Amino acid sequence: MKKPATGGGPSKPRSPRRVRAVVPMLAWLLVAASGCGVSGAPEQPPPTAAAQETHRPNIVFVLTDDLTADLVRHMPHVLAMERHGTTFTNYTVTDSQCCPSRSSIFSGNYPHDTRVFTNSPPWGGYGVFHARGEEQATFATALHDAGYRTAFLGKYLNGYQPGSPSRRASPTPPGWDEWDGVGYGYSEYDYHLSHDGISTFYGHDPGDYLTTVLRHRASGFITSAASSGHPFLLEVATFTPHTPSVPAPRDAAAFPGLQAPRTVAFNALPSNPPPWLAGRPPLTSTEIRDIDRRYRRRAQDVLSIDRLLGGIERALAATGAADDTVVVFSSDNGYHLGEYRLQAGKMTAFDTDILVPLVVTGPGVRAGASNADAVQNIDLAPTFEELAGLRPSPLMDGVSVVDLLHGPVPGWNNAALVEHHGPDTDVNDPDYPGPRGANPPSYTALRTTRYTYVEYADGAVELYDLRRDPLELDNIADRVAPQRLARLHGELVDLRDCHGAVACSAARNVR
Repeated sequence: MKKPATGGGPSKPRSPRRVRAVVPMLAWLLVAASGCGVSGAPEQPPPTAAAQETHRPNIVFVLTDDLTADLVRHMPHVLAMERHGTTFTNYTVTDSQCCPSRSSIFSGNYPHDTRVFTNSPPWGGYGVFHARGEEQATFATALHDAGYRTAFLGKYLNGYQPGSPSRRASPTPPGWDEWDGVGYGYSEYDYHLSHDGISTFYGHDPGDYLTTVLRHRASGFITSAASSGHPFLLEVATFTPHTPSVPAPRDAAAFPGLQAPRTVAFNALPSNPPPWLAGRPPLTSTEIRDIDRRYRRRAQDVLSIDRLLGGIERALAATGAADDTVVVFSSDNGYHLGEYRLQAGKMTAFDTDILVPLVVTGPGVRAGASNADAVQNIDLAPTFEELAGLRPSPLMDGVSVVDLLHGPVPGWNNAALVEHHGPDTDVNDPDYPGPRGANPPSYTALRTTRYTYVEYADGAVELYDLRRDPLELDNIADRVAPQRLARLHGELVDLRDCHGAVACSAARNVR
């Protein structure tokens, strides 16, 4: 089915100050009326006097790579977090690709404002994020300027270089007191790690396994920071369980015979699929065996992440900081394995790829709670800033979800936006799909707590009723009233074109 007429592909990148300044006048007036200061630049407003007097918790953020909700059952520490904290069941990413998603996390902005649409130039990657000055206004710079001691460990953005004899190091991003950035660490061995600008090579010894190295460094930072007299922010960003999904040596024989989940979407096509997906033959027995092997390795791989969480918990307990620390666990995007007759990959608007875990524990966070509001990765930066006693910048597209950690909030956002630029033609991209993987053209998608609505650049449209069809197998776009389709199109356009917290929040509240 053809979509209503829309604009073309991504426009020419603009400077971050210009993009962030494109906030409707109504948004500025509403922000001013609420008592929030606004300036023409993206600098973080200082905390109010009341906020400065409020106790500020430590924040530990563990961000994994390609981890899906079906792997959590193999992670005892994450399951314990779910019992002791709040789980967000409708948490989605702005694009199921590493660099666009991570750029949204750092900045609190949609890809149409970060202008990071892919993992590599000219439409994305570290180079675009850095050249546009996006690093100057992240949750790290805000918390650092507010007196937090900060550390980043692990995977940053695709294209970041920690330095080596053959490659010049990328500059250390602002806002981090301690920087342990890793470049191409997908194999877990044979990588360079930049410690505050000094690069060290790690080889193939068992002790060089990257997720283990991150665990030790995270514990060391917590021990040091807890005695500093300042609150601290720690982000640990793993490469696991991203392909090639290399488990730690002790986990290589775990889960013998484990298979990928066989949901009704496994090896099945949705009705009326878009052209990029239509006509796919069923997976062969050889392909299914490969999918099972991949899933088993992913399950083995996340055991090291779970131990990392355990190490963090022990360090917090040993330093007496456990009751004063908010711990956040999530993933940059999801992953499909056999669903919709697709081999391993991501990039689609299906929930397999965009719906990921988000679990939060800490002081004041409801225990054993589940929240079904539409929360996105753009909401993490303002959440971290509010936890730190700051007033989140109204120039960010996301909004703080701190109130949701304490209980239900009537009228919260019920829609999310996904922006994808494709197909991927970069064979050097670690997310580059194989011949039977997903490589859709550019699309934008509106995912509400009821529907997923997708418009493709080639004119195709998808619409799934998540209440009746949670696995998205029945595309009803050609069977709904034209008025409903037109309304969904209008809501998608409003969200796709929004800038700033007020305008984007208004667009995320749909009928």
